[in-house]
Amino acid sequence: MVNSQSLRPWLMLRAIPGVGDAILLKLVQAFGSPDAVFSATQADLEEVGCRPQLAEAIRHGPASAAVKQLDGELDQLQRRRITVLTYLDSQYPVPLKGIPDPPPLLYVQGTLVETDRRAVAIVGTRKVSPAGRAFAEALACELAALGFTIVSGLARGVDAAAHRGALSGQGRTVAVMGCGLDRTYPADHRQLRESIAQQGAVLSELPLGAAPHSYHFPRRNRIISGLSLGVVVTEAAVQSGSLITARLAGEQGREVFAVPGAVNAENSRGPNSLLKDGARLVESAQDILEELLPQLDVPFREQLSARGAGHNRRSLELGADEAHVYDAVSVLPQSIDEVIRRSGLPAAGGCEQYLRQQRQSRFRSGRLPARTAGRTRAADPSGRTFDP
Repeated sequence: MVNSQSLRPWLMLRAIPGVGDAILLKLVQAFGSPDAVFSATQADLEEVGCRPQLAEAIRHGPASAAVKQLDGELDQLQRRRITVLTYLDSQYPVPLKGIPDPPPLLYVQGTLVETDRRAVAIVGTRKVSPAGRAFAEALACELAALGFTIVSGLARGVDAAAHRGALSGQGRTVAVMGCGLDRTYPADHRQLRESIAQQGAVLSELPLGAAPHSYHFPRRNRIISGLSLGVVVTEAAVQSGSLITARLAGEQGREVFAVPGAVNAENSRGPNSLLKDGARLVESAQDILEELLPQLDVPFREQLSARGAGHNRRSLELGADEAHVYDAVSVLPQSIDEVIRRSGLPAAGGCEQYLRQQRQSRFRSGRLPARTAGRTRAADPSGRTFDP
């Protein structure tokens, strides 16, 4: 919960006219803490870039009315069970510290955990098509079930589908809002927001009382991308917040993914333009896994290898031998010998021939799971390649 004693100096410094988030962070980074900022001399403050008037205002501290207001905010935070992480807190998300303009304060409802570093953002239009909604939800469900945290913005359309998919996959999801956490926007997502807070976290950089103004959302998008290893754009117009998020992701060194669509569909023009610019094409979760694989920690990679991406094998019509092969194929690259060893089938030649036959028959029928569908072309130690 809120540690009022440690948070109060941050709120007091931000309450001084002229001290926005950028200046607040710059001052704390220069002096080490808000308390040290208040203890600095006029000359010290001017030396780090403060104008004389601002330096003098900092020396005098916030007005009494502002202090009274921030005391009321602290009381509200306690009542609403909202945690506030400062840039200096050990629980502050490490990925956010690496972006050019991290929020100095992060309001949190729910919990952030260490594994949230393995996050994928899924964003797109509010006016999503039925097919686009289904794809976003299924993609989020599979990634969440594998252990990725799904990040989005709680908006209607793709955002809501991504959050719901993560929840249905029994995984974690994080919603980044463009208003204070004492509000829900859109209002009809109140129940969804509560579910997210129970199974992940709802975040905002904005103080309580901040309204969902349109100018808050483009800036909010840098947090969505900053929390994530990569951003997936499903359906979006060329001039949209989703493409702003994709641009910010590229600037932050994150991966950018896009789902292709019909060339004459307005909501496909955004993703298609990203693909022209070099974004990774996404048809399934496997495409994302392959791109993010080098960034994943070794224990998580081993977990993925053991589980495989096809977590819903029981829904497939598989025979006994097919099930052995299915369980042997990993989401990670592997040799033929490794597939044979894990499958338990008797002979290398027989196993390889069997897999080739199954690939042909099941691709034609559409029954082959996405895990093996055209993505796991492997090489054995001798250099042979193998299409399962």
